[in-house]
Amino acid sequence: MIDGIVFDKDGTLFDFRRSWGGWAATFLGGLARDPGHAAAMAGAIGYLPETGGFLPDSVVIAATSQEIAGALLPHLPGRTRDELAAEINAAAANAAMAEAVPLVPLFAALRARGLKLGIATNDSEVPARAHLAAHGLTGLVDFVAGYDSGYGAKPGPGMCTAFAQATGLAPGRVVMVGDSRHDLVAGRAAGMRTVAVLTGIAGAADLAPDADVVLADIGGLPGWLDGISARESPTIA
Repeated sequence: MIDGIVFDKDGTLFDFRRSWGGWAATFLGGLARDPGHAAAMAGAIGYLPETGGFLPDSVVIAATSQEIAGALLPHLPGRTRDELAAEINAAAANAAMAEAVPLVPLFAALRARGLKLGIATNDSEVPARAHLAAHGLTGLVDFVAGYDSGYGAKPGPGMCTAFAQATGLAPGRVVMVGDSRHDLVAGRAAGMRTVAVLTGIAGAADLAPDADVVLADIGGLPGWLDGISARESPTIA
């Protein structure tokens, strides 16, 4: 049975392409000296300006702001990694996020089942909390962690383990939900079940080996949970 769910944020709660494509265009445009410079930086982070999408191995998908800054730094002589990471975090906090599904009704319904809910993201904690607040989710989650919250980054299990400890739940009764292998590997390493969703960049074939189930989006969670309950509830003779 399931007592809690810990969600990735980008590509899971929020559709990755619609949310971060516009952010990347604006952010790189602000840094660039000219179109050629903007194109070089786009290539460095795996952003595709012509479509607003990202390459499957883009550093933006699952990396931290420090790692994104590191990819851009060769194109920005004179800047420091910490300075650039701070700019990325500030810009990310103001980025317009596109909900993968209506989030407040879903989270309210999950909480009504008695589930504890958490967020574990490789984004920084401050922009993560800003995004949750902007979408009315602050009071509907029990735990929020970013890569800089002290538990490490995914694919390490630290944030997932911290959620279980903070809520007093056994990891085996918790589900990690995410759109990348980083999320699923982190959940498995923490001893959790794993659910993959297709609102990020990775496809089902990439995610299925590390997932108990692959869903189109997190809107499919209630139905999957009902199926889990039906299969695992003891029968009384």
